[in-house]
Amino acid sequence: MFDYQPMYGGAHYDPEPAGGQVTSLTLYDGPARTTTVAAAGPGVRLRTGVYRFALPDVPPGRYWATVTFTPSQGAQPVKDQSVRLDLPLGLGLVTSPEAVAKELGVALPLTAEQRDDLLTAIRKAQADVVGYLGQPVIPQLVTRTALTPHWRCEEDLDDSESWPFEVDDLVQVSAYRLRDDGTYDVDFLVGFDGASNDAVVRYVTTHSAESERNRPGGVGNQGRRVSSVSAEGQSISYESAPTAGQAGALPELSSLSRWKRRLVQPLNRPARPPWPYSSTRGR
Repeated sequence: MFDYQPMYGGAHYDPEPAGGQVTSLTLYDGPARTTTVAAAGPGVRLRTGVYRFALPDVPPGRYWATVTFTPSQGAQPVKDQSVRLDLPLGLGLVTSPEAVAKELGVALPLTAEQRDDLLTAIRKAQADVVGYLGQPVIPQLVTRTALTPHWRCEEDLDDSESWPFEVDDLVQVSAYRLRDDGTYDVDFLVGFDGASNDAVVRYVTTHSAESERNRPGGVGNQGRRVSSVSAEGQSISYESAPTAGQAGALPELSSLSRWKRRLVQPLNRPARPPWPYSSTRGR
């Protein structure tokens, strides 16, 4: 499944209220979008501005897509060519082997062995992020049936606070479906969604690439970068990596500190002796 947000006039747009429709998604094998691989559609509206496509069964790899939709009733179709998909989806990872391969400068498509090595590197880097943040970076999908929203306004149904569902974690509304009795079946995403966080995706992608670059026999391994060699071959100078804060430097775990789970521990105070034996008088 692929959840698509239509782009129209440089902004996210929901065509259905104006009588429009998200009609089709076409996959191509290159950025030129000349050779069609597969197609899917129409998109099913999940919530305001989000439409879901059931993707066809295609080999793993990177695909370039064109999504066609009509912005309003009677309007001319619009083609969105900003979509790029690394398939398969739903692996529980915040980035893809193709994204790491491009960071390494490795040509696509990947071999099965390269894909397996890069998946391992991604899982290791993602585990470091999970350990630092103290929470998973993949949310859990929870479905509740026959819910009645607190407010009957349709525009509020995308807000998790509109539903009688409370957990001690981050909650997002993924989708909702109207039942025959007027209640709703609602899909909630519970937990931190690292795949939608650019800082987390960048950290996992760059550190996965760097670990493979430095691993003997790793994907894209070329050894240390040589900057100069003396005429007699007696000395070699290597390029130094940018230090933290410089352009091109690897992001540090501390750059993710704002999403670190904070533990709150209540302080137990000793019982106050009854007046007049206590030193101060309570109100």
